[in-house]
Amino acid sequence: MLIQLEQSISEAAKADIIAYIKSIKYKVTEVTTQRAYYLVGIGKTEFDLRPLGQLPGIRDIHRVSDDYKLVSRKWRVRPTVLDLGDGVRIGEGSLSIVAGPCSIESEEQMEKIMQHLVDNDVRLMRGGVFKPRSSPYSFRGLGMDGLKQFHQMARERGIKIVTEVMQVSQVEEMHDYVDVFQVGARNTQNFNLLDALGGVDKPVLIKRGISGTIEELLSSAEYVFSGGNEKLILCERGIRTFETASRNTLDLNAIPILKEKTHLPVMVDPSHGIGIRDYVSPMALAGVMSGADGILYEAHEKPEEAASDGQQTLNFAESARLIRNLRKVYAVRQELE
Repeated sequence: MLIQLEQSISEAAKADIIAYIKSIKYKVTEVTTQRAYYLVGIGKTEFDLRPLGQLPGIRDIHRVSDDYKLVSRKWRVRPTVLDLGDGVRIGEGSLSIVAGPCSIESEEQMEKIMQHLVDNDVRLMRGGVFKPRSSPYSFRGLGMDGLKQFHQMARERGIKIVTEVMQVSQVEEMHDYVDVFQVGARNTQNFNLLDALGGVDKPVLIKRGISGTIEELLSSAEYVFSGGNEKLILCERGIRTFETASRNTLDLNAIPILKEKTHLPVMVDPSHGIGIRDYVSPMALAGVMSGADGILYEAHEKPEEAASDGQQTLNFAESARLIRNLRKVYAVRQELE
């Protein structure tokens, strides 16, 4: 079960509620986030919720059978909408577009990409400064110096930054220069990292693991939420299957399933999802029609010269056309809903 407590609850009232829960043989976990106080009760005993729900200090109480309690839509029916400031919001009611290179490479590259985003009214930019690569000899990013420069240039243009954090030690040093922390597919079950991100007051975008299930993605989000951070975004980025015609298999089935199971915003990354430039745009449009709250894709002035993932990166002309079409398709979806 999940209990939301009143903000003004006294310690004595909270102690009475916890004692009651323990008396019915349930384990109690206290969760304090940026927005509320919760008690998560885990147990198997059948009992009547009404006497417990009438105790002073309880704002709301629900039975939630899912293993992921806090991110479940069974208790929070209204979808979560994240406000990043300066008019940038992520969640139902708008379509978020996040574009940029796989890797931040240079000041000149950032200048050109940011101008492309500004010209197309895109306020969110992706770009890795720490890059997990399959080969240790591949370009692995510009690190903190690159991120600081990225941050300064983005602020001057009203752009919000989405970038990947790879380990616990990076969270604190990156914090002031990031608008959205990204947890990549390789780190979706890095539970130490997820615990650390539970302690920050910044949105966290969690990508689905390379061979991860939908349930595992939701459980990863539960780690962050239970650590105190409600500002979460889920991202379908394709999974590894037996198919070899594309880099991954973009599981668009996951979008309506996630939208039913969780109140969190859901995005699609078609660049990693299919890994072939010619097919990124149609899969992005399909992602919008499947119900996604946002699209996250890779763009570069000259993809053939990109330091990483050029084969799945759109050039600026392709990117501009996709942005226009994404907005058209989203308008059609709104008419159909």
